[in-house]
Amino acid sequence: MIAALIAAAISTSAPAGPPVQASVPNARPALYVVNDEDTVIYLFGTFHALDGKSEWFNDEVRTAFSGSDELVLETLVPTFLLKKPPVQRTPPQGLGIQPVGPFAGSASFLTTSKTVMSAGRSQGMSTDQGADAVLREAADEIGMPVGGLESFEFQLGMFARMPGAKGPSNPEEAARTKASVAAMLEQLQAAWNRGDIESFTPMLEQMEARSPETYKLLFNDRNSRWAQWIARRLQQPGVVFVAVGAGHLAGKDSVQHKLGQYGIRTARIN
Repeated sequence: MIAALIAAAISTSAPAGPPVQASVPNARPALYVVNDEDTVIYLFGTFHALDGKSEWFNDEVRTAFSGSDELVLETLVPTFLLKKPPVQRTPPQGLGIQPVGPFAGSASFLTTSKTVMSAGRSQGMSTDQGADAVLREAADEIGMPVGGLESFEFQLGMFARMPGAKGPSNPEEAARTKASVAAMLEQLQAAWNRGDIESFTPMLEQMEARSPETYKLLFNDRNSRWAQWIARRLQQPGVVFVAVGAGHLAGKDSVQHKLGQYGIRTARIN
């Protein structure tokens, strides 16, 4: 969802911050834990496309993952869209959200999303190296069940309901936008590497100020549903590794904040 966060921010003319020329060989992305007497739920903030230049799947993250019974991602991308199809298994039950029809998507949002992907590639980033893909492949290798909080169809339907916005009007503006996005991606990846989850907050605030509907659709509502899922899952014993985009763990409407409304505390463990 990092790409969606950036795309939505750009579509509402949110300014990009200056690039951060930082590379963290041994990264420490944010990892939280929620637990009771017989259940442990790890909550990990992912970056969906990475350049592969940092070592993040180690230390506390690797320990938490290795000790988990199942992996739960935002969604399970269909195998035909993956370069390396994962092992086919029956996933554990997620939220049970019903698909929302075929993907229609606004042309402006699609154009902006393509800009984000192009800018990411210019920085050497790819979803194949992203945290979600790495975790899913690791789970498949050891036979760990993998599930999704949302169906892929639901996510496509959600993007189809995104408010329209004006894209770049000419090649020069498109080039400037791509450069701005590339700088933003570099800045956010550096923040993710060092576990600075609140560096995502200014973009969330810009999105909410400029497009409240987009913010509610992408973050507030979904964080509420995911917190409800975690609260329900705590009623079953076991160890679960939940991985969602880092932006969902930042700001005033973060998943952690939503869990607090249920009286559930989260603790940062790295």
